[in-house]
Amino acid sequence: MKAKISLLVLLMACIGGEPAFAATNSGTRAASSADLTSAPAVRTRTNVNYEKYETKTSTKTYDVNNNNSNLYYTQPENRSALYRQYDSSNASQNIRTSRSETVREQLKRKYYLAHPFFQPLKGKFGSVTDLSYAMNSYDVGLSISQDFTDSTGVSLSDLNAKWNTNQFTIKEDFSYGITDTIAVLAMLQYNMSDYKLDWSASPDDSMDDSGINLFGVGAQWRFVDNTDWIATLSGYYQHQKDISNNFILDLKAGYKISSSTIYGLARGWLLDFEGNTYGNGMSGTTTDGTVSSIFIAYDTNVSSVFYAEGGLGVFSVLDEDWTLNLEAVFGYYDWHNQATLKAAVGWQPNDWVALNLYAKTAIYDSADGKNLSFWWLEPGKGLDQWTVAGTANIDNYSETSIGLQAVFLF
Repeated sequence: MKAKISLLVLLMACIGGEPAFAATNSGTRAASSADLTSAPAVRTRTNVNYEKYETKTSTKTYDVNNNNSNLYYTQPENRSALYRQYDSSNASQNIRTSRSETVREQLKRKYYLAHPFFQPLKGKFGSVTDLSYAMNSYDVGLSISQDFTDSTGVSLSDLNAKWNTNQFTIKEDFSYGITDTIAVLAMLQYNMSDYKLDWSASPDDSMDDSGINLFGVGAQWRFVDNTDWIATLSGYYQHQKDISNNFILDLKAGYKISSSTIYGLARGWLLDFEGNTYGNGMSGTTTDGTVSSIFIAYDTNVSSVFYAEGGLGVFSVLDEDWTLNLEAVFGYYDWHNQATLKAAVGWQPNDWVALNLYAKTAIYDSADGKNLSFWWLEPGKGLDQWTVAGTANIDNYSETSIGLQAVFLF
């Protein structure tokens, strides 16, 4: 069958009485798949805690007696410019003196905008524009229960497929410093997404979607920032269109060593769903023109779920303009766990703009081998006629994203 976009996709996330299309989490950094209501529920780096970071300032002053050597100035043509000459007519002048030079060496103080602890100081604005491309896929093996076949007479011609999600995201985080330690934040996200069920023998089913799917507000508090330590606490509210209201708490703490900061992080999400079941699904048109739908449920009969993650990272200043950020995170996302690695290279030619190129990938996911419930909406039936058809085995889970951030401070 050749799939097409169906109004069912929008309706199922709103009624709450039967399975609602949603996604695994709030962003591509952990298992997300499709949010057929608009786009995959993209966990858009809810930790938009771009806090302050500064290099240590080093000032050195030397008093050096110049005994016939050059100290960062041009040697005069005449030695009299350096020494008072002997004058026999005046004994009081018979003193040989040397000139004293002061040499100063000072490193420029610089805020690195791509640092995970950056936030604008009092009266300053910060802007982070994030352009990213994310890919998510897994193999699906369907198993139809005999009870379902006997009661409905329905059978599928193909039981094996590959689920693919490709998504381009534009996200804007805008912050303002209320004080030097407290900032407020607003965020907006636009997605363009393509979904496909690539059947092993049958024609592929696909659909696409685009639009603004997330907005939110939050606050950041940098409660520690001294010579050795830095720490922030952040809280956010986000709304994902047709999916959930999200409440996020983020804690980070770092230790400064030389030109690097080693930090740990802990985050928690409470997702309050608009429906009571979430997962991936696809609606398609059968040969007789009616619309049918299949749905793979991550979890059922739930009004809310909790996500949590923790990790370690290091941010290093390579030289005055270049930075490197490495981060490893392990997360619990209700129906599965995942470990990810992220690397970012930043370039900051001045004090007010930086570019940060990053890549992130899942190196482990417990979704592999899981058997999830598989639902069926018979053609011509109402939205309250969803039926459990069997199980869907998930394997070869993959998730990767690359992106470019443009960070401004003004």
